[in-house]
Amino acid sequence: MAEQAHQRVLGGVDTHKDLHVAAVINGLGQLLGVASFPTTTRGYRRLLAWMRSHGALEVVGVEGTGSWGAGLARYLIAAGVDVVEVNRPNRQRRRLNGKSDPADAEAAARAVLSGEATATPKSANGTIECIRMLRIARRSAIQSRTQAINQMRSVIDTAPDDLRAELVALSHKKLIERTARFRVTNPDSVLGATKITLRLLGRRGRALSEEITLLDRQLGQLVHAAAARLVEHKGIGTDTAGALLVAAGDNPERLINERSYAALLGSSPVDASSGRQRRHRLNRGGDRTANSALYMIVINRLSSDPRTKTYMARRLAEGKTKSEIIRCLKRYVAREVYRTIRAELPDLARAA
Repeated sequence: MAEQAHQRVLGGVDTHKDLHVAAVINGLGQLLGVASFPTTTRGYRRLLAWMRSHGALEVVGVEGTGSWGAGLARYLIAAGVDVVEVNRPNRQRRRLNGKSDPADAEAAARAVLSGEATATPKSANGTIECIRMLRIARRSAIQSRTQAINQMRSVIDTAPDDLRAELVALSHKKLIERTARFRVTNPDSVLGATKITLRLLGRRGRALSEEITLLDRQLGQLVHAAAARLVEHKGIGTDTAGALLVAAGDNPERLINERSYAALLGSSPVDASSGRQRRHRLNRGGDRTANSALYMIVINRLSSDPRTKTYMARRLAEGKTKSEIIRCLKRYVAREVYRTIRAELPDLARAA
């Protein structure tokens, strides 16, 4: 028992919505045990106690730290355990060896032992996590408002002639305000039923607009609290700054350097050289929402920033395509953003 208490052990967890499957191995790779635990605080406590019963727990590899494993990762980090993010097992290996939760948990532990898994998960416990949550609500509200407006336009297309002539040329904002004030009429006529439908859709759109305005104000406060200098850069607003901050996370010290941040944003070129050919291809990985934010920043600068316009003209004269130049500009913006985040967030500055 004394020898067991002092042996080095590593854990791996295959996460699910209702149940987590954990495995423990020793420093030689020997499997010491596999067990399942519920996804509750009590279950997390039992899981940690069970792992520690096998020896001195060094590190735990957790799958899905940004989804089903987020709660467990937060609990383990709060308990002083080193947590490493583990990717889903290789599909080719799964085809050869089969798929099971205990096997995936063991594979997570072995990925930590071999050094294959080294990424530190996002802590998701600060201002950036608040921004991420509010952005979810904002994105949903925008999508719902767009859907309501599209439905209104579709209804107007088949509405009685007088009503269609009254509404067809209105802007989205004026259309919402006009239809939201319609009086309730008798639904037995086509005109009455159409007005009732437009009134309900208009009120829905107005409520969603108010919701978006509120979220924009709250997001603006959080973004300024996290990195006020970020929105001072040309072309970067609250929405794009929020996307870039969410990609970095509450603990950006986990990013080794600005190249790792660029890779996280999908803006780093990927080496595709072969034989005598030397070239780089487009990076299709990374956080695509943050990558889209980089694109919007570049497009904004191309329309209003003289330096960016000059750069575009120079590279076009060198024979580059517009798409290639935009990819280069996205890489420059990623570097600029990283430096600002490094200066704004003290944890990253200390780590550097």
